[in-house]
Amino acid sequence: MRASLIQIAVDEDEPVGSRRRRAAALVREQSGSDLVVLPELWTTGAFAYEEFGREAEPLDGPTYETMAEAARDAGVWLHAGSIPERAPSDSGSAASDSGSAAGGGPLYNTSLVFSPSGELAAVYRKIHRFGFDQGEAVLMSAGRELVTVRLPGTTLGVATCYDLRFPELFRGLVDAGAETLVIPAGWPERRRAHWTLLARARAVENQAFVLACGTAGTHAGVPQAGHSIVVDPWGEVLAEAGSAEEVLTVDLDPAKTAATREQFPALKDRVLGLAPPRRLG
Repeated sequence: MRASLIQIAVDEDEPVGSRRRRAAALVREQSGSDLVVLPELWTTGAFAYEEFGREAEPLDGPTYETMAEAARDAGVWLHAGSIPERAPSDSGSAASDSGSAAGGGPLYNTSLVFSPSGELAAVYRKIHRFGFDQGEAVLMSAGRELVTVRLPGTTLGVATCYDLRFPELFRGLVDAGAETLVIPAGWPERRRAHWTLLARARAVENQAFVLACGTAGTHAGVPQAGHSIVVDPWGEVLAEAGSAEEVLTVDLDPAKTAATREQFPALKDRVLGLAPPRRLG
């Protein structure tokens, strides 16, 4: 399986519509790949909080239309990163979970996955919102559901940026059949060491490939880490980008996940999280 991670740069002087068209062109250029991944909130910038509401779009909005067409033209599975989604006002689940604006429905940090025919294959609303009671944490509503997507040869487990710090989410994805973990992000440069460390940790502990795609550029004054990374189930880094905009392409053997889990069956020794602990004495 050939995977391409598009580490697109976000420039606040570039109109969103222009960046959307540019991202679609980059997707089309990856027609030889099987899976293409874009970063988190690449339309607005992950730290451009004031833009979330202004640039929010419905699930079937302009990014959906543009990315569906790009996936179809390239003939690839496309994880189109994430967008600020404005959900219908009657969506219900976020009424007390912040993220709503007067006269509108709740906002979500929403990922879209498309099949090679351009059909929407999966939607993931980010569960862990970053900000410590500021920014995304108060502007966006929290997703509730774990999402996996079956591709030929592997099953993707979908997560987003700050989710990377919560290993229990990834255990849930593995329990749901995930063999390859895809994590778009808008990770800041000042914590780049954590980005690399956590990506490798999630690969090792879940014995899964990790495809972590970040942004380049600066979001609302916050320099981005870039350094998109692909890690194999043993924790070995197969490829890593630099800090500027680039496309990181790597060939993977999906069978390595099953082989690793068979050769070193640590997941079979799990105790906690599988059932209530047995009380002793």
